[in-house]
Amino acid sequence: MKLYPVRGGIHPEYRKEQTSEKAIVLMPMPAALYIPLQQHIGAPAEVLVKEGDLVKKGQMIARSQGVISSPQHAPTSGRIAAITEVAAPHPSGLPQTTIIIEPDGKDEWAVLPEPIADPFAADPHLIHERVAQSGIVGMGGAAFPSAVKLNLGTQKKLDTLLLNGAECEPYLTCDDRVMREYADEVIDGARIMAHALGTPRVVIGIELNKPEAITIMSKAASAFAGVEVIGVPVQYPMGSERHLVQAITGLETPARKLTADLGIVVHNVATARAVHHSVRFGRPLVSRVVTVSGRAIREPNNILTPIGTRITDLIEFCGGFATRPESIVNGGPMMGQPLASLEAPVVKGTSGILALTTEEINDQPTSSCIRCGSCVTICPCGLSPVEMAAFIRKDNLEGAAKLGVRDCFSCGSCSYVCPSHIPLVHYFNYAKGMLSDLERELRKNDRVKTLVEVRTIRIEKAAEAKKAALAAKKTAAAPAATPTVDEEKTNA
Repeated sequence: MKLYPVRGGIHPEYRKEQTSEKAIVLMPMPAALYIPLQQHIGAPAEVLVKEGDLVKKGQMIARSQGVISSPQHAPTSGRIAAITEVAAPHPSGLPQTTIIIEPDGKDEWAVLPEPIADPFAADPHLIHERVAQSGIVGMGGAAFPSAVKLNLGTQKKLDTLLLNGAECEPYLTCDDRVMREYADEVIDGARIMAHALGTPRVVIGIELNKPEAITIMSKAASAFAGVEVIGVPVQYPMGSERHLVQAITGLETPARKLTADLGIVVHNVATARAVHHSVRFGRPLVSRVVTVSGRAIREPNNILTPIGTRITDLIEFCGGFATRPESIVNGGPMMGQPLASLEAPVVKGTSGILALTTEEINDQPTSSCIRCGSCVTICPCGLSPVEMAAFIRKDNLEGAAKLGVRDCFSCGSCSYVCPSHIPLVHYFNYAKGMLSDLERELRKNDRVKTLVEVRTIRIEKAAEAKKAALAAKKTAAAPAATPTVDEEKTNA
């Protein structure tokens, strides 16, 4: 199949060797699980349990609120020890209400929904509902509720489901191992998703540095017409859905539009496996594969981990630290975020935990921009990072917005190549956050203004009505006028 060039991008060091040949292992159940209500984009879930309740594995303990939301389920059986936001750090570093479960060691399943006997004959709405109730979100890191994306077929004309197996971040190998060890489950989940979307075609994009995954997935897909596995160039950020779509189809997604506007919906390979378990067995999303790596880790590994396991428990399972880490990162080294606490739990979007040494980080002091233009050359979105940063340094957010700072998806390529080691992504994240706050404030002011205007109109109308009522009352109460002499003669 013909592939298309993608603008910009970089080739960071591979650094997957530590775990790429490590088969997935099962994490023993820890002493406590911490289940945040916010593990997804959208509204946090609403608590359904109380302290002291006994729960079983797969039982819904918090339900979704609104369209963009996702429920949470118990990853094992046990007792609800607490519901708090004080004693439970969150990977984001922000306070989040968290349900703490003490496992009872039985790992006993709750009564689960009946499997959908023939998913390919089922009403797509039934699959949407099952995926929504199972709490499945995008497992590539974005954590967008998957059922919402599976419902796009009712809103847009779609022709392709693109499964993202690129995994372009250094170190991370969780998706690679999922494809190599659970290929049949991934393909089945993809076909079910395609049926729910109404798309006749499934394409699975995998970077060429994963030859075993390409071979195994191709073999699993060969039995099904309309399912195709494609090796794509090794080029960061190929894992970005917009750039993967462009590499495979040649179509560029317009700014502030969705790939669905081009007829293509993108899901992660691990998400497809979760859909397989949900539809075929009624199992909600209660665990995921996490890559624990970095030179500071004694025994790097790929671990099937219960949601809610603390990072410190994962690291202890990997033999602890071989040396003092300079930084602990949640996710990949390019787009991941430093962790404020090892007490934070694994959530649905946790693809990796990296314990990096000073040598791996290669932190350098920042110097003045030399206007070399490297950041402009490699920006995969065609932006001008050097100019946007200059505007942001002067607090000219409007200027940065006009240059397209909102279209930056924080891939970190510009920061990676900058010879002056300027933290460009930090500038852009700051600007996007400030612009969002300003927009929220404007919307709030507009709402207040509208409410004031409506109230003023109502008060004016009420005053007019009161005035008219008083006038009518006076007219009704006034004595009849005495007829004049002429009127009397006329009447006579």
